[in-house]
Amino acid sequence: MHLEILTAVAVGIGLAASAGFRVFVPMLVASVAAYTGVLPVQDGFAWLGSTPAMICFATATVVEVVAYYVPVVDNLLDSITTPMAVGAGTLLMTSVLPIDGGLLKWVTGFIIGGGVAATVQGGSVIARLFSTGASGGVANPAVSTGENVAAVSTSLLALVIPLVVASLLLVFVVVMLVLVRRRLLRRRRVRLA
Repeated sequence: MHLEILTAVAVGIGLAASAGFRVFVPMLVASVAAYTGVLPVQDGFAWLGSTPAMICFATATVVEVVAYYVPVVDNLLDSITTPMAVGAGTLLMTSVLPIDGGLLKWVTGFIIGGGVAATVQGGSVIARLFSTGASGGVANPAVSTGENVAAVSTSLLALVIPLVVASLLLVFVVVMLVLVRRRLLRRRRVRLA
């Protein structure tokens, strides 16, 4: 029983982190995996593996991926997709959690899944802002390509080797938080000096 919960949490973390790179890529991967029986979803989430859900997620994925290659639109999308990433991360984590309590399941999904997605999305936004500032937006398609590759590979690997992916992602999240904290403290020291 404990391995089932640990594996489910690891899959959820991997899919939620992927939602931080692209909102709809992990939703599409989870939908196809649920449809084929690779991803066992919990009660109330069978719709995730339905044909209409797959069509919707596939359409949204294509639109999202293409839109990130359009100058200016990519930066606008970052402000729109940040809360959407938290929602997708929460949904993806909650859909695989084998917890009976509805409130406990959703709170856990929000804290872990939404938190991981928000952290990864925050790193993605910072990378795009840095790219825009350093290159005037010329390098943004390279950032978008990297995010697309990361979203697809993280989603697929989360289904195949979830414990490894979750461990690596948690290390990544901790490193990101430490770096952001150091930068904020450094700015604070400069202002006080």
